[in-house]
Amino acid sequence: MTGRPPVRRVMFQFRVRPDRLTEYGRRHGEVWPEMLRALHATGWENYSIFVAPDGQVVGYFESRDPDAARARIGLHEVNARWQAEMAEFFDGAGPDESMTELTEVFHLETQLAAADGAQATAGRSSGRDT
Repeated sequence: MTGRPPVRRVMFQFRVRPDRLTEYGRRHGEVWPEMLRALHATGWENYSIFVAPDGQVVGYFESRDPDAARARIGLHEVNARWQAEMAEFFDGAGPDESMTELTEVFHLETQLAAADGAQATAGRSSGRDT
């Protein structure tokens, strides 16, 4: 056991102006290398952004400490520049101000592991190999 906290999965949402979705997507295809490195260095892992035609944006990332990752990226000058560049796309406040974290209610691998563990425990207690 390493003593490190487990990786948490974080999903969040915010809104982008629907009439700006094409350009929003284009800009995210060209994120500045400095911004990419800052996200990685501050603990944002497996980060993805999804958009719906109505401007709903859903983001996903993994981190051992999501609150610290959000705080650390907020201290980077490149993040301030990126958010200023992206401000014209937001329908209301941007994600740094209005990120609504969603509550996870299901994760396949977690439930499979629990089911497999329960099955193994039941097999051992009945004297069967499973």
